[in-house]
Amino acid sequence: MTLSGARRAAEPLVRRLLHLYWRFARGMTFGVRALVLDADGRVFLIRHSYVDGWHLPGGGVETGETALAALVRELREEGNIELDERPPLHGLYFNGAVSNRDHVALFIVRRFRQPSPPVPNHEIVAHGFFAPDRLPQGTTAGTRARIAEVLGGAPASERW
Repeated sequence: MTLSGARRAAEPLVRRLLHLYWRFARGMTFGVRALVLDADGRVFLIRHSYVDGWHLPGGGVETGETALAALVRELREEGNIELDERPPLHGLYFNGAVSNRDHVALFIVRRFRQPSPPVPNHEIVAHGFFAPDRLPQGTTAGTRARIAEVLGGAPASERW
């Protein structure tokens, strides 16, 4: 079995163990994601080392951290992206696919700087800006749905 195959096989167990821990450590999990659009209308996506698919950048809000502070931190870590203005909140979503306790806030980022492209690392193995009608194979259903809501006028959902 390859390293990638082993990682994929272990993913459900690792996710269950983390959520078991979070069930006792936290009452609810709350995360942020950003739909980052460049001047050409392309969407910034990332691919993690520990979960399949292409995703919008983002992550968990830590204890004592605001959603905006978490967004700023995650965009810097995952995309070397710095905000030029406070992004608007597009919506709040229940992410039942992850856990029955998980919620995600989606922000729309149109004004930003990226001083240099991010360097792939142990967490983020690939990244890029993609035209909404030419998303990479493996873009997750939740990511596609949020892009369709924001850019395509699809009805907003309460679920990720």
